Parts: sequence; structure tokens; C-alpha cells
Amino acid sequence: MAEPEWESLEQCLEKHLPPTDLREVKRLLYGKETRKLDLPSQALECAAEGDFELQGYAFEAAEEQLRGPRTVRVGLVQNRIPLPAEAPVAKQPCPSRSAQERSSRGRSLPSQPRTGPPPDSARSHWQLRFHFLLPSLTAVDPAQKWSHTLAKKHNMVVVSPILERDGAHGDVLWNTAVVISNSGAVLGKTRKNHIPRVGDFNESTYYMEGNLGHPVFQTQFGRIAVNICYGRHHPLNWFMYSVNGADIIFNPSATIGALSESMWPIEARNAAIANHCFTCAINRVGKEHFPHEFTSGDGKKAHKDFGYFYGSSYVAAPDSSRTPGLSRTRDGLLVAELNLNLCRQVNDVWNFKMTGRYDMYARELAEAVQPDYRPHIVRE
Repeated sequence: MAEPEWESLEQCLEKHLPPTDLREVKRLLYGKETRKLDLPSQALECAAEGDFELQGYAFEAAEEQLRGPRTVRVGLVQNRIPLPAEAPVAKQPCPSRSAQERSSRGRSLPSQPRTGPPPDSARSHWQLRFHFLLPSLTAVDPAQKWSHTLAKKHNMVVVSPILERDGAHGDVLWNTAVVISNSGAVLGKTRKNHIPRVGDFNESTYYMEGNLGHPVFQTQFGRIAVNICYGRHHPLNWFMYSVNGADIIFNPSATIGALSESMWPIEARNAAIANHCFTCAINRVGKEHFPHEFTSGDGKKAHKDFGYFYGSSYVAAPDSSRTPGLSRTRDGLLVAELNLNLCRQVNDVWNFKMTGRYDMYARELAEAVQPDYRPHIVRE
């Protein structure tokens, strides 16, 4: 596993490969090259002042006769918590908010396409440490109020992952993402469908599996969905958001190098290809230390941290292209300009939904989940 201070795959390739080889390697790793956005100098100065990385790329689509470009921008925010993990919950959101306010100034500059500013997504539980049990964060929480203000002020949709305590149903805890419209109103929420039972991430001891299905949110800028964290490992999870019409699926995550880093560049990109949509993979950065030791249930020594959260947030397109990732080590903002017409254009070429044979799989899966199911194995 790469050490935490190892900056990024992209930096390593650019440092060690000659230009011709680098171009071919990037073609194989990232597909069609994405155009770099010409970011305003004021935004770059803001990033330097705030000590966060700022990158921008554009995905382009062919010109159509009957539809104009459907161009939107998305902003992916990756960050570490600025205070120690044991700091009071009430104090945790404020420094993160300040950092994102600095980055939002860069997003609000007059560099937006004519369709308006972007949906914006932060990584999983962006205000807080990766936690077990914490008090509820709802729309009355200061960080959520700030998200509403930000959405309305900058005419953008905000995806804000939170810990939800469901007071109407016995204080059940959910891993939830709130979608805030560019009007400043809550458009809706979605809950994490798949709960891991993997080492330190045995979330079944504190979260319930989501019960809201696979909602897709119609915004002014396009249809978006949120596949929370561990849900990215389940192809059918991505698939159902696509079936419900998502143009863009965000995947806010908090995942560490030893567990998943080799899978990270592949899964969201595969989902974009298989489902004819854009996907946005967002991870946190840094290492979070806890005051008390805990074990992973694997026979190894107790420890005080999960491991290194490796950032590397990126955007993938339905034509198999993707942006370079953000740093493994720094806070960052990745801006991507998407022409949503590319979704249908790729669908017209590959026809995965036309050739999907969903009726066949629906029948076979309905049989496979029955208690008396016997696998179809042919023997001599």
C-alpha cells in the first residue's frame, strides 16, 4: 500500500514517464482526454490562500440537431476534519465550513456555464470524524443551515451527507444524504442502502439499512442520485438509480487505503460505463486518531485509528473517460463541466439498457431469493 505522503498516481506517472508514454498510459487508464478548464485567477488565488487543491476538467459531447448542449458543472469537495477526533461535536463543523466557504468563493466566480452553477457534493459525513454514535444532525443543525444558505446564494444544488437520528421511529440512526435545491429548500433525502460488516467498518452495530429505495432528484440542472459510500461495491445499487433516470450519481465516501484503494479508481468508472451516466466519487483525506484503542475483530493488535483516508476524488463519464483524481493528501475541490447529452449518445452506441434482458434477470433473481432455491448447476 502506498504511504500517506505519496501524493497521487497522476503525479508519479508524470514524474517518471516520457510524454509519449504518458499520453498512451493516460489513454488506457482514463479513456478520452478531458479538457482542462480555464479557471479564473481569483479562484486559483483563493485555493492557494486556503491551502486546498483546485482542479477543473470538461467532458464534451457531439453537437446534436434537435437538442442544445445540456451543460452543468459539479463541484466535488474532499477534506479532512480540522480538529482532533475527540473534539466536541458542536465545534467540528465550523472549521470545515470555513474551509468550504473559502472554496465556494472560487466556485461562485463568473466562470459558470450559461446553465448555471453546479450541484455540489461533499464526502461522507463531511462535517465530522468517521463516527459510531453521535447526536443527530438535521436541517436545524448550524452546518445544515449554512448549506441551505450556500445553495440559495450561489444558485446551486448541495448534496450534504449527515448522520440522521429518526425520532419518529425509536431514534433509529441512518447514514443519510440531504439534497438541498438551488432555491435553498430541502428537495429530499436518501439513505445508505448497503451497510458494511468489514473490520473497523462494522456499521451494522450503529446504522440501519436504508429504507427509501433509490430516489432520483429532479433539479434545475439535471437528475441526480446519491449512492452513499459502501453502496458503490454493489452494481445493482448503481443500476437502480440509473433505472430511475439519474444523469449524475454522487458517491460520497469515507474509505481507507488498506481496505479499498485498488478498487477506488475502478468502481465508479465501471458504474458510469454500465449505466450510461456520470458518476462522482468523493473521499475524505487524512488520518483520524481516537483516544481509546479498539480492535478490528481480526486477531491483530488494538489501534487508535482506522488507517489513512486517501482522497483521490474523481468524475467518470459514460464513454469510459474520467478526470484525474485529486490528491491523496490534501483538501481539494474538483470542478467538472458535464454535457449531459453524452448519456444518451453513449446509450445509442452501446445499447446496454436495450440489451440488458432485465425481465430474464428479474425472474431468476426472484427465484434465487426464495428459501428453497437450488442453484442451476449442470452435472455429468
